[in-house]
Amino acid sequence: MANHLHAVLFDLDGTLLDTAPDMAKAANRVLADYNLPPLTAAHIQANTSYGAKGLLTAGFGTHPLPSDMTMLRQRFLDYYEQNICEHTALYPGIAALLDHLDATQIPWGIMTNKPGFLTDMLLPYFPHLMRAHAIVCGDTLPLAKPHPEPLWYSCECMGVNAAQCAYIGDIEKDMIAASAANMAGYVAGWGYIGEADRPDKWDAHGILRHPSELIRHLSPSA
Repeated sequence: MANHLHAVLFDLDGTLLDTAPDMAKAANRVLADYNLPPLTAAHIQANTSYGAKGLLTAGFGTHPLPSDMTMLRQRFLDYYEQNICEHTALYPGIAALLDHLDATQIPWGIMTNKPGFLTDMLLPYFPHLMRAHAIVCGDTLPLAKPHPEPLWYSCECMGVNAAQCAYIGDIEKDMIAASAANMAGYVAGWGYIGEADRPDKWDAHGILRHPSELIRHLSPSA
């Protein structure tokens, strides 16, 4: 499978975009509302890909979480929406990889668990990402990752066979989803992988240390 990839799907946070500075800022504003200290660098690295719940759970630590997590998450989303792209940036090498995919006519898309309204706000800051053949978010369908349905739907939108598509992500849940969808899963080794994570133990086809390493797995005739 790895030598016959004709399409690529990417996770967003921790794979295409380094959103940690802005997401952590929003989480820290919530924590400050509860008189809690800001997140550590290790907390941010290990939890950004898990969104509001991951960051805030880490930030509260041994302190009890509020009973209304919906309210807590909404407060985070409100803060994040206010400053969604102050320091967020494409990871080094992503623009060149996407240019290569476009030049070789290899379809590619984005499949993220980020809510659709935030994704729609963020992507226009990055013209490269607006060229995606499909953009599927965590609330596009009733089911989100690690269920394979959003990956299948993304492939359907791109008009490609899932068995000839790779999914690139930075957490184990991404690899579980790829495997369930019968897709080749590759770990974005530059993403939000915490010190306790063991990506070598995840059900992945490989760990990419730089975006350019994906190119050798693509079919030259795609």
